[in-house]
Amino acid sequence: MGAFDYISSFCSVTSTKTSKRKPMQTVEIKVKMDCDGCERRVRNSVINMRGVNTVDINRKQSRLTVTGNVDPNRVLKRVKNTGKRAEFWPYIPQHVVYYPYASGAYDKRAPAGLVRNVAQAYPTASSNAPEEKFASLFSDDNVHACSIM
Repeated sequence: MGAFDYISSFCSVTSTKTSKRKPMQTVEIKVKMDCDGCERRVRNSVINMRGVNTVDINRKQSRLTVTGNVDPNRVLKRVKNTGKRAEFWPYIPQHVVYYPYASGAYDKRAPAGLVRNVAQAYPTASSNAPEEKFASLFSDDNVHACSIM
């Protein structure tokens, strides 16, 4: 019967269904957890979702990290259904931002070394920041092509 199945696989017309898989991604959510019970409730609400690979909780930073083939909005909705206030992780590392003390970027409640991700912290294309002027004078590709000389 094995040969018959092999030959029939060439002759039969099968409809292949293309399933849209969500891409592998990491979702970071800020959710306040005070005790082990809060942490367990949040973990159990997310770990049973389809496509979740790992769930990491950092209670000190109030941070939930979910990795897998999941939709970020569905993860956020599932966490909010536990009764906790939750939002996407609003912080980025301080060394990435040009102006970490711009209005709205500095947050006293942010974990150490992180600032809020706001548009005012980045230079605009029309701004002439001194760092940008000096950086354009030198080229890493050709070290002997200094535009000062």
